[in-house]
Amino acid sequence: MYARKQIFQSIPFNNQQKILFVGVGTGADLELIHHANLNITAIDYSPDMLRKARKKFGNSTITFLEMDAQKMEFENESFDIIVASLILSVVPDATKCFQEMIRVLKPEGKIIVFDKFVPKNKKLSLPKMLLRPIISLLGTDIGRSFEEISPENIVVVEDTPIMLNGMYRKIIIGKIN
Repeated sequence: MYARKQIFQSIPFNNQQKILFVGVGTGADLELIHHANLNITAIDYSPDMLRKARKKFGNSTITFLEMDAQKMEFENESFDIIVASLILSVVPDATKCFQEMIRVLKPEGKIIVFDKFVPKNKKLSLPKMLLRPIISLLGTDIGRSFEEISPENIVVVEDTPIMLNGMYRKIIIGKIN
């Protein structure tokens, strides 16, 4: 929780930006930012999660939509900032999800990724390789490589290991046009 709080407090959100939270879940990340007066759209595939988020933020201006992150219903280049927190490790096709985020990102926009990946330039350890299929049944993949799923038309602005020896990373991405 502390690591996520640090990440979100360091993002300079402003009310001129259109902001998208992909895979918002129950809105835990939204609790970490000052969302008043921000133009935020939050999507999630799970109606149950969205119901909880809507209830939690009932008096806010946040727009909550049920939507598949792998097939977003937004126009191209719609958002200035996209927040993808712990989504790329849970969607069935992380590459497709990533491509969709790039598609809906404005040319000068940024994607903020916070997720678990195999640490950069390392292979999954034997115990994690053995646990990966079991953990995947729980809905998350501990063996995804950011470098393998990221599209070619991006530039990595920041890549910071956050916790667990670099397994969790904060990655800020821009779009190459």
